[in-house]
Amino acid sequence: MEAQVSFEQVISLAQRLTVTEKLRLIERLSSDLKATLPESPPIRRRGLRGFLKGSHITDVDIDEVRQEMWSNFGREDI
Repeated sequence: MEAQVSFEQVISLAQRLTVTEKLRLIERLSSDLKATLPESPPIRRRGLRGFLKGSHITDVDIDEVRQEMWSNFGREDI
């Protein structure tokens, strides 16, 4: 018959371990957890090609924004 061990008892026992033993415990627990987790599908990333498709940005728009950004560059009072 297995004795029930509480979370607090496990923590209390783990705190008594040396640093090396704690690392071994963490490695063992993490590998056990990894084995029980379901495998998740890889994340599909969207490419940046075509990111601005349909935005209708013109050369004039770019020139206006560039002018606005650089209008205060080099001023002494800033």
